[in-house]
Amino acid sequence: MTISARAVARFAHFTPSRALRGILAAAVLGAVAAPDLADAAARARVARPGAFDGTWNVTFTPQAGNCHATNTFPFNVYGTLVSSAGGGKVTGGISRNGSVAVRIQVGASWANGSGRLAGNVGAGRWSGLITGDRCSGVWQAMRS
Repeated sequence: MTISARAVARFAHFTPSRALRGILAAAVLGAVAAPDLADAAARARVARPGAFDGTWNVTFTPQAGNCHATNTFPFNVYGTLVSSAGGGKVTGGISRNGSVAVRIQVGASWANGSGRLAGNVGAGRWSGLITGDRCSGVWQAMRS
């Protein structure tokens, strides 16, 4: 059996301190990469796009202003978009974590709302101009 001069030369440069530096470098790289792996795992647990898909019945309750009627409207959620399921124009969006922001228009009346959906329910606040009066209040939603 013969050992090449090249193999002997590589082994001659190997020292315990060099090995220790290599191990430390690998440990540092692992520590730096670990938070990325943890973040990826956390992102995987967050609701995926489409987790809130369906028709939601949203009840608007006035709390301030000259608006006294409570109204319920159906909304559609598909992916990250919120739209009308009948009755007025609804535009808006929803994030993966359920944060929602919408604008509703029915004739000259309009309202902006924001809040959060979780599972099959949601809640938030709204404000707008309803039949010429500034009003605001709360909303509650339930997936049908």
